[in-house]
Amino acid sequence: MMSKQESHKNWRRKLAWVACVLAIVVVVLGAFTRLVDAGLGCPDWPGCYGHLTWPNDTEEISTANLIYPDSPVDVSKTWPEMVHRYFAGSLLLLVLSLTYLSWQQRRSPTFKHTNILLLIIILQAAFGMWTVTLKLWPQIVTAHLLGGMTTLSMLWILCERLADKPRQLAESYLPAIKRLRPLALVAIAVVIIQIALGGWTSSNYAALACPDFPTCHNKWWPAADFVEGFNIAQQIGPNYLGGALESDARTAIHLTHRIGALLVTVIVLMLAILAWRTGFRAWSLWLTGALLLQVSLGIANVVMYLPLGIAVAHNAGAAFLLLSLLTFTYRIYALKAITVGRQDTDTNVQERNVNLSGVSNLN
Repeated sequence: MMSKQESHKNWRRKLAWVACVLAIVVVVLGAFTRLVDAGLGCPDWPGCYGHLTWPNDTEEISTANLIYPDSPVDVSKTWPEMVHRYFAGSLLLLVLSLTYLSWQQRRSPTFKHTNILLLIIILQAAFGMWTVTLKLWPQIVTAHLLGGMTTLSMLWILCERLADKPRQLAESYLPAIKRLRPLALVAIAVVIIQIALGGWTSSNYAALACPDFPTCHNKWWPAADFVEGFNIAQQIGPNYLGGALESDARTAIHLTHRIGALLVTVIVLMLAILAWRTGFRAWSLWLTGALLLQVSLGIANVVMYLPLGIAVAHNAGAAFLLLSLLTFTYRIYALKAITVGRQDTDTNVQERNVNLSGVSNLN
């Protein structure tokens, strides 16, 4: 029979998985909202033209237009914005529930993790509000994207921690794992930076600043204004819908994102090769597949002129690549060494069997 503590942990585990799935939906909906230019579909917050949903009938729309003459109602933009807010609000409630459960088990290893997660999602809600009130200021939009990815990552790792699967390997195998760990952390860092660059590219409407590939404006190094493109001290407002930068500044942003993609490709492939040589072949193939999918979607965005479906998938692909790296890195850091007896007469055969056992436990 399951003990009270085990039952409590089981509930937290299930709730964390539901929250994680919901966070993925919120990230995808956020990308969709941004890409259909619905970020200002509702000029107020948290409601929409003073409604809990959005204006639907003729009378409601006429009244809303009188109150907000500078932001006429566009139903094709109001519903994506409000649906995104509803899902984000539901996620906040789930995280609050997880926090409440964690306070009932304060000695749990995930107690601090859950409370930090709550603070992050509250800050994320504030960024959502500022996205509207500051009229799509690129700094806030990019921070909002990073906040969404952070929330998703924290929930994903929480699920990993609550799974509490013992992963052990032979002591002789630990040096090989230690060689993987620094490169895995570097890979995570460059992917996070690349996601931030992607957010900056999107929030400044620079996704099509280079309409060709692999060149840009039929040049390998076209005219680009990096100072203006990355001027994070630019003035607020009045409205950044459609972007406010000149062509050369947008080109600089797009070029930087491409360079970042090249760096991510090199680092992740290096990690995948090292993982293959170390014995983690399933993970090597997984990381390579996630990387190639994301690079392919990025190229398709350019050559197909940013089709909505592929653009949304590119955002989801970034989350998929990040979560893949986080899972792999968390698991190789969570591995604990155990002492395994060796036979002097057959050391090599025994070490090979132990290595395969360690890989199986990690996967």
